[in-house]
Amino acid sequence: MFLGLDIGTSGVKALLIDERGSAVGQAHAELTVQRPHPGWSEQDPDHWIAACESAIDELAKQQPEAMRQLRGIGLSGQMHGATCLGADDKPLRPAILWNDGRSAVECGELEERGDFRGIGGNIVMAGFTAPKLRWIEKHEPEIFAKIAKVLLPKDYVRLWLTGGHTSDMSDAAGTLWLDVAARNWSDKLLEATNLSRSQMPGLVEGSERSGILRAALAERWGVSEVPVAGGGGDNAATACGMGLTKPGTGFLSLGTSGVLFATTDRFAPNTEAAVHAFCHAVPDTWHQMGVILSAVDSLTWLGEITGKTGPELTAMLPERIEGPSAATFLPYLSGERTPHNAPDATGAFLGLQRGMTLPDLVHGVLDGVAFAFADCATALRDAGTSIDSAFAVGGGAKSEAWLRIAAAATGLTLLKPVSGDFGAAFGAARLGALAAGADPAEMLTAPAVEAEIAPDPTLTDAYADAYARYREAWSRLSN
Repeated sequence: MFLGLDIGTSGVKALLIDERGSAVGQAHAELTVQRPHPGWSEQDPDHWIAACESAIDELAKQQPEAMRQLRGIGLSGQMHGATCLGADDKPLRPAILWNDGRSAVECGELEERGDFRGIGGNIVMAGFTAPKLRWIEKHEPEIFAKIAKVLLPKDYVRLWLTGGHTSDMSDAAGTLWLDVAARNWSDKLLEATNLSRSQMPGLVEGSERSGILRAALAERWGVSEVPVAGGGGDNAATACGMGLTKPGTGFLSLGTSGVLFATTDRFAPNTEAAVHAFCHAVPDTWHQMGVILSAVDSLTWLGEITGKTGPELTAMLPERIEGPSAATFLPYLSGERTPHNAPDATGAFLGLQRGMTLPDLVHGVLDGVAFAFADCATALRDAGTSIDSAFAVGGGAKSEAWLRIAAAATGLTLLKPVSGDFGAAFGAARLGALAAGADPAEMLTAPAVEAEIAPDPTLTDAYADAYARYREAWSRLSN
């Protein structure tokens, strides 16, 4: 048996799988986010520990015999969170999370102080860890002076599990302190934030052993000596859960935000188009991500102002889409990352006419999100990545109409996996199995495909024209 722990923003998920990769049991514990000032987003790191204790205790209660057979643990989690520890390994302040925007000024400062784009492979954005530490240095110097270690959220949980300070390559790449090509800390980038290698955790691959479960916890859960894998950042772990560890494979996630993920065999940044270039959670492998900030959230917004749920809105569309909506929608309700790197971008409807009804607006929203994914696909291709198909995951992937629109807009064939759990906790459990000696070829398999949604040739030209209008609308409104 193998345990996967996913430390998310809203909760912790514990998932137990067997040697065949089948889910045996799962448990969940909620987390809350504190927002003491506008644009801030923080959590108490010890709440992650309490949530993990609760979820694992519940799992042990549900599946006592399975838990006694535990042979490996893997970790995944929200990326970029700055967890600052003193010499006693206690948090010096609440962790600053990935969706905290306070360090916008510091981003500009770091862009001038170090080659974060060339070595780190990414634009300095407020979501990353490095600018958060620059903010602490400027605004909380007494805390900055006491920092002995900086850990990411899942790695603080690892400290509790094993007693060691360790991270994996995929999560560490999201700090902006990693030399992503060399898969090692960059002294130059650390110096740009007045930090040193001694304040960083050790590094392992996500599939490697990072430590052994502490004896007190092993006794608590009735298990023997259990290795803890390096694990991965949430998207890399999700890719491992779907077996997407070879170049040319990827997924399109239609969640609250949207991600187009592609596995690569080399470090291939494209910072001009705000592509994220990170290490993967398996050795000698990297990945790229195009990220949009309001995917399903755009539909949620429309539902909130019309009193409808997302499924009620998508049900208004015909089963077969005949062409794009006449209403052009820019889905930048929370700003945008790929390809614009525009945190202050705003959403818009264009081309509205008196005769339009709510279904036209729903169709426009689905088109707009699909065009944002088309921007991501273009940015990845411009970085030299060949991707022709992608697994479609997330709540929005339940809409057949949305998948057909997205296929037409992006040129990707979208693969619907058979029902199952392929999320970050599942990927973490798989990495735990690898750390315990499982064969990667047997463990990191892709799910069976339930359906393929190829770009409809009868829609391609019309969606190409609508995409050009979408790009022109952004060009006009952003100037």
